[in-house]
Amino acid sequence: MLDEGTKTRSATVIAQQIEFIGGEMKFSGGEDFSTGALRVLKKDMDLGFALLADVLMNPVFPEREVERVRSEVLGELQGEGDQPAILADKAFDTIVFASHPYGRPANGTPRSISKITRKQLLEFHRAHYHPGTTVIAVVGDIREAEALDLIKKHFGAWAKRNSPPDKLPPPPALSQPMVKVIDKNLTQANIILGHIGIDRANPDFYAVSVMNYILGGGGFSSRLVNRIRDELGLAYDVDSGFQANLMPGPFTVRLQTRNATAKQAIASVIEEIKRIRTEPVNEQELADAKAYLIGSFPLRLDTTVKLSALLTLIELHGLGLSYFEDYPKAVAAVTIDDVLRVAKKYLHPEAVAVVAIARQAEAQIGPEVVQ
Repeated sequence: MLDEGTKTRSATVIAQQIEFIGGEMKFSGGEDFSTGALRVLKKDMDLGFALLADVLMNPVFPEREVERVRSEVLGELQGEGDQPAILADKAFDTIVFASHPYGRPANGTPRSISKITRKQLLEFHRAHYHPGTTVIAVVGDIREAEALDLIKKHFGAWAKRNSPPDKLPPPPALSQPMVKVIDKNLTQANIILGHIGIDRANPDFYAVSVMNYILGGGGFSSRLVNRIRDELGLAYDVDSGFQANLMPGPFTVRLQTRNATAKQAIASVIEEIKRIRTEPVNEQELADAKAYLIGSFPLRLDTTVKLSALLTLIELHGLGLSYFEDYPKAVAAVTIDDVLRVAKKYLHPEAVAVVAIARQAEAQIGPEVVQ
């Protein structure tokens, strides 16, 4: 709603002004933070900054626009009911994170979206949108002094205030395995398996990244793909990942397989998780993982959009501007012993959550798949 009207500009005027200069401005929200992204030509930076500052500092959330956007979001949520992967994601988060905020979808639910009022939007904006909570990353053909001048000019009057502290405990780990099946008439079962993982500040982040690459994050060179796809022929693709947020996010393994082979696929995934916790990886696996993670790092810096996003995350997580040198060094320092240690510490095959969107009459998935 931020760009749907300010004290001096209507939603139409904002859209026309950014379109006239061939720019782009968009806003989104996620689990940990909201993002405003602006792209303009160098000659249009002043107007671009003026528009960005106006929508961040002075939104009015017109009632008519609130109702229009509410209708759009409700339509999107309704459409998600036909997308098995999204259904599985949301069901998985509900199980793994329970009452923790990460258990609630960032785009809301039909019930919550229907209840949000204009007054609540205004109150939320006033409490959380101010200089003390904002990171601005500027990337392009611009000097530091120019960027600072633009920021001071357009954001200098932004009132400073204190945000209410977020006093949230980390999400509790599962104490036992859990299985949820959503019965759908599908030829392929959509499966998510996993549990709570790590936060980004965890010093083991780099060792976990290497370990996960070997397990299932390395595409067609990973152990899970080798076992589930190449040896058993149960799925075209399978992957694993750790979503390292401000607080511990999820560790997940995702795959699609025929309903009739769903139980075998789940059991095989758990076996591979157990194996990497008990058998040291070999030198070639370690070398390949580190080579990929270090070699692909520059691809996160090859556009202004990617670089600005990365700079923002670096600041958000307090990683320091030496991160560009620190990252490859930290990955290169990971050893075979490190991989085994973090696999034992952060993988919990004895207490996983399994969510399957499947034709249950054929899949017959029950609690025994995680025993």
